[in-house]
Amino acid sequence: MNNDERNRKENYISRRKFWMEAGMGIGGLALLDLLGKDNLLAATNASCVGSAGVTGTPLMPKAPHFKPRAKSMISLFMSGGVSHLDTFQYKPALEKYDRMPMEGKGEIKVRQGYPGPLMKSPFAFKQHGQSGAWVSEIFPNIATMVDDLAFIHSCQGISNDHVISHYEWNTGSIQMGFPSVGAWITYGLGSENQNLPGFVVVLDQKGGPYAGPPNWQAGFLPAAYQGTVFRSKGDPILDLSAPGQYMTPEQQRARLDQMNLLNEGFDEKYPGMSELSARIASYELAYRMQSCAPEAVDISSESDETKQLYGINDPVTAPYGRQCLLARRLVERGVRFVQLMSGAYVSIEDTWDAHANIVTNHTLHAKEVDKPIKGLITDLKRRGLLDETLVLWHSEFGRMPISQRGVGRDHNPGAMTVFMAGAGVKGGQSIGTSDDVGYKAEEQRVTSHDLHATLLHLLGIDHKRLTYYFNGRNMRLTDVSGELIPQIVG
Repeated sequence: MNNDERNRKENYISRRKFWMEAGMGIGGLALLDLLGKDNLLAATNASCVGSAGVTGTPLMPKAPHFKPRAKSMISLFMSGGVSHLDTFQYKPALEKYDRMPMEGKGEIKVRQGYPGPLMKSPFAFKQHGQSGAWVSEIFPNIATMVDDLAFIHSCQGISNDHVISHYEWNTGSIQMGFPSVGAWITYGLGSENQNLPGFVVVLDQKGGPYAGPPNWQAGFLPAAYQGTVFRSKGDPILDLSAPGQYMTPEQQRARLDQMNLLNEGFDEKYPGMSELSARIASYELAYRMQSCAPEAVDISSESDETKQLYGINDPVTAPYGRQCLLARRLVERGVRFVQLMSGAYVSIEDTWDAHANIVTNHTLHAKEVDKPIKGLITDLKRRGLLDETLVLWHSEFGRMPISQRGVGRDHNPGAMTVFMAGAGVKGGQSIGTSDDVGYKAEEQRVTSHDLHATLLHLLGIDHKRLTYYFNGRNMRLTDVSGELIPQIVG
């Protein structure tokens, strides 16, 4: 066989081979088209800060409905049920009627045992700042900055069950399967950094909270909007290192491209199935994170003064201090929503669930978070980030004014305190009240829908316009209700 014959044979393309290769090429174009329609295309040369070089990913920044007061949000969630009566609501009536029956409040429902007598707070309260806000002695650091905080003393939930109440305040529904607040916000606004998750959850060092992953799930929204869990001890993200020892970046890129090509048939056969597209997007994000996330989560570069500000030099405050410092670093780099969890459902005492003893439980957990929270707000403020970052401190419910076995308090969804800072919210406010003993919200009752509507508003989102069509109707974080809190948005 001469050279001409050999070349003709090597270059010969059979009819079957032609259609196979042409079909793969057309399929690749189809995949690109599908990913483009779903806003799931990703670039390969993205910057580690901002969104330069990245187009069409699910978390691309989206225009708000109106000018926002905040670009990002940090949720400080205290899992287990913080007692409003032993932290930020001073009730003289509890001292007056200590150890007497609670009367005139209707049927009293408790989670455990039988209703006990009224119990005064075992902690001393003092007024602080120009606003004169009452703060318990267990929060000496937060007490020094009350004029930067807006307290809402009249939040009221539906259930006295931990899991259901976690759903209510983190997803807007008492049922499992609904999108979390962070998922809704990233769905509505995207993220300003395409190389980090738009929604990050940092767990307590001992584990996850009551209800677990449903607190940060995407529900019926595309899976790309669910929260990405970071750990608060050890490496925040496992298995993040690039596989450089056996694969070059170019080979890894080619591998992802081939995966996209292989998945094309599924998209064509099952149009509208967002799970696969979301998974492809997650692989693309992981690829970009390998070069960007290690720097974002590395707090070793922070000054000693900053580490001391967050309490990282103290073994008691260090775990939550690292969480708070990581939150600042993430919002500084354009992450839209960060949720920090205090309390792990390993045992009751690892959460704020003070059935056994309010003194030992709340003294311990308040000390863990008090200095780090002050450090976070102080650091955001001095870096010019507080005006564009909303900080929310909250829990799933409050606790009863009556005692449990003389030393503890049972669950109470009837009244709860939350506070906000940043986002242009006027500090030094005390909004709403509960009754004389703190059993039920009394003046300006605030539901989870009211709170969520207000949060969205501060981020430039009209809660009635942020919808997703599912199960035959347009779904909302606030369902069919929700009123703005005028003192917060005014």
